[in-house]
Amino acid sequence: QVQLVESGGGLVQAGGSLRLSCATSRSIFRINTGAWYCQGPGKQRELVAAISRGGSTNYGDSVKGRFTISRDNAKNTVYLQMTSLKPEDTAVYYCNLGLKRYSYSPSEEYWGQGTQVTVSS
Repeated sequence: QVQLVESGGGLVQAGGSLRLSCATSRSIFRINTGAWYCQGPGKQRELVAAISRGGSTNYGDSVKGRFTISRDNAKNTVYLQMTSLKPEDTAVYYCNLGLKRYSYSPSEEYWGQGTQVTVSS
């Protein structure tokens, strides 16, 4: 079984930066797609950023120009670089990967456990 291990959350002042990481718990064949979602208090989970197998990216309107999603295929890891953080970015951030455990496996979707990001004003 594969688990996703998230790290990098924490408390930061407005204007600061954080980098979130999402790694697989063991070696896999390939990450196809990666995405980060956030869920603020009393809100629905929403897409923050996504990256395709080919490296194309898309972002939620509220984070465009401030957040960058990237991937390291050799490390089976997806990152979210967060800059110019605002108090309204405060949320639990979840990573979501579409991956193949083996070359012959279908692509399966996995979720991380969530990491808290708190931005103080």
